[in-house]
Amino acid sequence: MRRATADEMEWTTTANGETEFKRKQLGEAAGGDQLGCSLYELPAGKRSWPYHYHTANEEAIYVLAGEGTVRCDGEKAAISEGDYLNFPANASGGHRVINNSEGPLRYLAVSTMVEPDVTVYPDSEKFGVYVGSPPGGREERTLEGYFEQDAGVDYWQDES
Repeated sequence: MRRATADEMEWTTTANGETEFKRKQLGEAAGGDQLGCSLYELPAGKRSWPYHYHTANEEAIYVLAGEGTVRCDGEKAAISEGDYLNFPANASGGHRVINNSEGPLRYLAVSTMVEPDVTVYPDSEKFGVYVGSPPGGREERTLEGYFEQDAGVDYWQDES
């Protein structure tokens, strides 16, 4: 058995504009390979990662405390303690957690850890590519980058 104890772990913080949260990567700390799990806490008025979906990794959240809103597949729905939400690995799984309450929102996020993965960000019309380690993975990546969706090139361009 591999174990991680959240109370013994330090929080990491991510903050950029309306995005702000604390995170403890429980799955990584316990040595998980195929399943990731993170404890998140969003302060009042803040949001999680930008609206996105994965093409290879299914995600889910379980709300431990507080309340807020989740934007999922283009719609918004209230969430609160005890809610479990599943986000498939396709466009219908697009999601973002929003804390529009007066107190903190705490939840577990669980995901498969498949690579390669492409993460699509519909609002900013970009995508991310991860090869060698999935999003949230701890291994070194052999290929990684973010690209504008309409910045494609011809397959045969610059081919000799």
